[in-house]
Parts: sequence; structure tokens; C-alpha cells
Amino acid sequence: MRLLLIRHGQTIDNVHGALGTVVPGPGLTELGAAQAAAIPAALAGEAIDAVVVSTMTRTQQTAAPLAAALGLEPRIVDGLQEIDAGDLEGRSDEEAIRLYMGTIFSWWSSFDGRIPGGENGAEFSERYTAAIAEVYAEHPDGTVAVVSHGAAIRTWGCWSAQNLDAEFSRTHVLENTGVVTLEGSPDGGWVATHWEGTPVGGVALEDASAPDPTGEALA
Repeated sequence: MRLLLIRHGQTIDNVHGALGTVVPGPGLTELGAAQAAAIPAALAGEAIDAVVVSTMTRTQQTAAPLAAALGLEPRIVDGLQEIDAGDLEGRSDEEAIRLYMGTIFSWWSSFDGRIPGGENGAEFSERYTAAIAEVYAEHPDGTVAVVSHGAAIRTWGCWSAQNLDAEFSRTHVLENTGVVTLEGSPDGGWVATHWEGTPVGGVALEDASAPDPTGEALA
């Protein structure tokens, strides 16, 4: 399988640098909609067999232009949603961001760390891996566009790819509509073949002023 993990377009939470993980969450900003509209042309060279989204509104709105261009119906798969911020939901202060992202990156050493009121590493890994396995079961030899979330893609993608590691995950950004490409299978393992950290539509669709903590490199 060829797996295109696409981060959703910009939301108001990204603009404010806030942790927003409650389902269904906000929709796209005007810039986010423009980012989504640029995806079909950017991925025109991919023979995409299916479009999959999380339970969150922003992924569904991001996938809509691509699905329409391909004549496909996006499929909602539970388990692909963002890593649960728990008690940190809605916060944008430095303490909350460091606790959220710091806990996530601690999972490279142990899955035991838990975001206060949210998930630990084992719970996130289990539900995201199961969701991808469900997608694979339907398209084992195909190319699937999976529209998901910044922290979730950076974490699961780097865990799963045999050629990526913790330092790569820590230092490589994934801005809105950035794409991580993995090839392989749940049983045979995955290899990352491409990491496009900036919006697929180009630098004109970047928002350099947005804090966007789940997409930024960890200091």
C-alpha cells in the first residue's frame, strides 16, 4: 500500500496556537479552505483509490475538494482523530504546549506517559494502528489518501516508518496540508518515502505567523 497521510487545512485553533482535540472540532479558516482547494492539483500525479478522513470536521472539509475531483466518497474512520489533549484542551500557553508535546515525545521511551485527562502512548498507538489496518484491509495494493492531524501523523508516522526516528519526529515540521508518504503494510512494516512538511499548494499558502504547536519542531 501507498499511504498518503495528509494533515488537515488551517483552523482557528492553529491560528491561536491552541490545543483543539475534541470531536468534531472547528472547521477550516479561509486560508484552510484555500489549502484544501490546492490539494487535488498537487496530488494529480497520484493514482488515489480511496479518501479516508477522521471523525473531526476539519479533515472532512479538507478532503472534500480532493474527493470531488476524484469522484470518490470520503470514508470516516474512527481512530484517526488527533491525540487527546484531555485537561489541556483549548489551552495555548507555553506550559500546556510543553506538557502536551513533551508527553507525546516521551512515548519514544515509554508508552506509559499520559497527557493529563487524555491518552497515554499505548492507547493512541492501538487506536491509530487499528484504523490504518482497517484501511489497509480494504486497499492492500492501492494508494489511499488519509486526512488526519498534525501530532497524530508526526507521531504514528515516525513510529511506524522503519527509516525514521525520534529526532526526525522532533525536528521536522508538518504544516497544514503537509503530506507524509509511507509504503508497506501493517505486517511487513512501513517505509517513509516522502515528507512534505509545508502546504502542498506551496509557500503562498503558509501562515508563518500562526503558532500551530502540533505542527512545529519541538524546541
